[in-house]
Amino acid sequence: MTRDAGGHTIRQMHSDAIRVMPRRFTVAQATSTLPLVRRIVEDLVVTVGRWQERIREYELAAASVSADGDVRATELEREAVQLAGEVDGFVAELGLLGIEVKDYAQGLIDFPSEREGQPIYLCWRLGEPAVLFWHEVDAGFAGRRPLDPLIAA
Repeated sequence: MTRDAGGHTIRQMHSDAIRVMPRRFTVAQATSTLPLVRRIVEDLVVTVGRWQERIREYELAAASVSADGDVRATELEREAVQLAGEVDGFVAELGLLGIEVKDYAQGLIDFPSEREGQPIYLCWRLGEPAVLFWHEVDAGFAGRRPLDPLIAA
């Protein structure tokens, strides 16, 4: 992992710089976080996939009646717990930035914002090139709407 002269990782340096972000983001502020957020969300999605696979393997091993199955199940359970801890760390890292995770497997996140004095979310999903959508707080992903020029400013 790349570190600066002070021993900080690249992620730590970006995280420290962004930590002062407001709890309500403008589109520009949300967009400025995307280089860091994209890396965290990529790690989150990969780790969630690995965790889900370990859970499936654990369930199969735990169903086995052999001693080998018991040993393997214990090992897989330990790995699943470790991966769950990593997932929690990624979610906490995003939370420190003021960002909410809405779907772990898809990499769907929301940035708290406001429109015409009302709370909304700016919505971004892993793979999207920029923050391009918003939705009302109670609407969720199904209520996503493209940003219009008024809110994008």
